[in-house]
Amino acid sequence: QVQLVQSGGGLVQAGGSLNLSCIASGRTVSRSVIGWFRQAPGKEREFVAAIRWSGDNTYLGDSVKGRFTISRDNARKTVYLQMNSLKPEDTAVYYCAARAQGLGVNVARQYDYWGPGTQVTVSS
Repeated sequence: QVQLVQSGGGLVQAGGSLNLSCIASGRTVSRSVIGWFRQAPGKEREFVAAIRWSGDNTYLGDSVKGRFTISRDNARKTVYLQMNSLKPEDTAVYYCAARAQGLGVNVARQYDYWGPGTQVTVSS
């Protein structure tokens, strides 16, 4: 079992920045992959970023490359999503999620545990 607690989000003007946090707990968290997804009204859930608890590999969705970064603090079991140069099309509910190690870190159905979501709104 993995529990996920999210913080951050809110309203920001286009070009601004926000930082989201996801605190993970549970017996298997150290063997998991943490991903960020987002879902805008009327749209499918979209992969944003993912990171493993060990190693240097990070993964970013095409629409956020060059603007978003994902990082982790192993001691705090926290994953961060730094979002810069935000655009109105980044407006969505953002979810962090956890899954076991494996391929397809950008596939939402591969994730077993989900945070409650946090709203990010970017005004033009």
